[in-house]
This record gives sequence, C-alpha cells and structure tokens, in this order.
Amino acid sequence: MVSSVLSFVQWVVLVVMAHPLHVSVTEVAFDEKDKALEIMMRVFIDDLEVVMRNRLKQPELDITVPKGITVDEMMGPYLAEHFTIQLDGKAQKIKYLGHEKEGEAFIFYVEVSPVKRWKKIQVTNSIIMETYRDQSNLVHVTVQGKVKSLRLTGDEPTGQLDF
Repeated sequence: MVSSVLSFVQWVVLVVMAHPLHVSVTEVAFDEKDKALEIMMRVFIDDLEVVMRNRLKQPELDITVPKGITVDEMMGPYLAEHFTIQLDGKAQKIKYLGHEKEGEAFIFYVEVSPVKRWKKIQVTNSIIMETYRDQSNLVHVTVQGKVKSLRLTGDEPTGQLDF
C-alpha cells in the first residue's frame, strides 16, 4: 500500500513537471494467494503514440482513438516484445489483460500466472527505448509488503532483484 501511494505521488510529480522526461512506471505485485504476478504499467500517451506511429508506419495515428485497430491490439504484441519476466531463471508467459486511460497516461494491465515461490526476478522493459534513447522504465516489485526497485535504461533494459 505504501509503495502504491509513493508510486502514485511520483507519477503525479512527473505529470505536474510537464513531462520533460521519458519515463514509465511499472508495479509488479506478487499475490501469493492467487499465485500470480499482478502488473500495472503507466506510460505517457504522447510518447507511446510516437512509437506506434513509427512502428505501424501511420504518421497520423491518434492512439487514443485509432482507426482500424484497437489500443489492445497494438499493445498486446508490443508489450510481449518489449516486456519480459524471468523467475529463478525461467521465462514466464505474460498475459495482456487490457488498459485504461488516466490523465496523460495509459495504464496497461498484465498478469503472470500461475507462479510458484521464487527468489529471483529478472525484468526486461525496453518499451519506448527504440524511439527515445533517454527513456527510463522504473519497476517496483512488491513481495510480502517488501518493495524493491529497478531503473531500466537503453544501456541496461534488464535488471534483477533478489527476494
């Protein structure tokens, strides 16, 4: 709960600062009861729109109301390509659940299940890095109330945490 409040405050500060940085914030929470990793990823819409325009070769794309394709149809494959998780060295299957718009950002919902107990998590998050070299993807992982964080960049899009 504290990490969610802190992450929300960090997100608000970034929005208020008129978005001079290229950044996303991802929260990964291990739900032992449901044996799942519950993942929320906040990404600025304007940055993502530039990436999708380039990727789809559609310079006029309005990502909030795309024509001929839905946001979920765009983002499912994109996240599968740019966001991966390994637990104790084993690649996990990521299930894209959907999205919602919140202010200037999209929140994407992703899940990994079933998940057995693990000690090491490796996260690769290279979203938007193909367009913005200065992109930072912050990842907060919560296990049994304990939060650890990563800052992933173009030079280091993968990081590991031990629990």
